[in-house]
Amino acid sequence: MKIAVYCGAAIGNNKIYEEAAIEFGKWIGKKNHELIYGGGNVGLMGKLADSVIDSGGEVIGVMPDFLIQREIAHIGLSELITVDTMSERKQIMLEKSDLCVALPGGPGTLEEIVEAISWSRVGQSNNPCIFLNINKYYEGIKAFYKHMVDEGFLTYADFERIGFINSFDDIEEFVSNLDELKIRDYSK
Repeated sequence: MKIAVYCGAAIGNNKIYEEAAIEFGKWIGKKNHELIYGGGNVGLMGKLADSVIDSGGEVIGVMPDFLIQREIAHIGLSELITVDTMSERKQIMLEKSDLCVALPGGPGTLEEIVEAISWSRVGQSNNPCIFLNINKYYEGIKAFYKHMVDEGFLTYADFERIGFINSFDDIEEFVSNLDELKIRDYSK
């Protein structure tokens, strides 16, 4: 499985996030999955990539030119794809992956996984999307998505396709239990 992972270019204030990124990277490598990520060598991104590489896994980074110096492009990747824009980065990450996962991160992480969810809802991606809810980091987002259902802006079926998972050991089970993606018909 090729897994697009969105996560922070920072480590965060709680050591549990760094530990989770490292353990997730080991899991990806051990399971012979491939990491597709933003290409950085800093923050959780760097820890995750290092861990996959150390576990013998393949890592593809996708980074816009303007971020190569700022986020410090990782030099030990299997492949680094350089693009012009963030939009290109997100498109390539989706095209190259089978699954999208968000580790803790900031506004960029949130924007990327939410866009992946949105693209899935309108049929532009078949990737399941998962929030890896380490230390209940994404509980507020989960509550907001439930609020969307309650207010009639998201179907319950679409909500169920978004994974809020507390352990990466549950990822494969979540993906294998998903119903076939049904594109919403707005004409009804």
